Parts: sequence; C-alpha cells; structure tokens
Amino acid sequence: MKWCQGQVGRVFIIRLEDGDVLPQCIERFAEENGVAAGHVVLVGGVGGGEVVVGPRRSDERPPEPMLLPIDGAHEVAGVGVIALGEDGKPYLHIHAALGRSGKTTTGCLRPGVTAWLVGEAILYEIIGTKATRIADASSGFALLQPGM
Repeated sequence: MKWCQGQVGRVFIIRLEDGDVLPQCIERFAEENGVAAGHVVLVGGVGGGEVVVGPRRSDERPPEPMLLPIDGAHEVAGVGVIALGEDGKPYLHIHAALGRSGKTTTGCLRPGVTAWLVGEAILYEIIGTKATRIADASSGFALLQPGM
C-alpha cells in the first residue's frame, strides 16, 4: 500500500447538463479551477457511451478491456479520484453503478458516458499533497502514485 495525507480545500457543487461527457467535463472543470487532486461523488442520469466492465481475461497483461455500451437513460451513482497525469493535467478515475429497469451495470466511466438531463457532482479538492498518475507498462494503466 502507498499513501499520503492532505486536507480538504475547496468544495465545488457541479451541475452537469444533458449531453455533457464524463469524465472529460469534470477533468476540464478541474483544470480550469486549478484542482490537482480531489474526490468526486456523482449522482443523476447517463444516457449513452460505454463503460469498462472488466478485463476479458483476468491473467492477461496488459488486460483487454470489456466495453459495454449504455443504451438509453440509466440512473447513476459513482465515486472517483482526480490526480495529475504525467502531462500535468487532471485525470478522473471514476467507477459507477448504472441502473435501468431493475438491472445494474457497474464499471469504469473512462471511455466516456453522456449525462442524461442532469447530473450532480460534488468535487472535494485535496490540498497539501501531491498525487500523480504514472503510466505502468505491465498493466497499461496510469496508476495513482500518492506523494507528499
């Protein structure tokens, strides 16, 4: 385990509008407002796009992602972590549960989903620490590297 400590800085209440693309719209907001590290809580609706629902084979490196299209409006509840990438831009790693008609899909929103009608997000800025996402050749992921 790797860890670091920080404090809560600013807290932003964000309303996403119909068609806004996640996670890119939150990343853009973070960049425009100078948020280098943070925690995001998301509720509302999504209407399209794709989510990563697991690796095709658990023992394969780097893993081949399984993508599931989102067809139609779904309720969404998600949580994520923002950290700066090696390029100095904020990246949001967010997982969410998406529900429709009594069925739930859970996955990573990295490929992008669109807000349906409205989404609500709370962004808690974390200050006094450095957290970065560093490319890992084995996994193919940009892994969180906590730092002081």
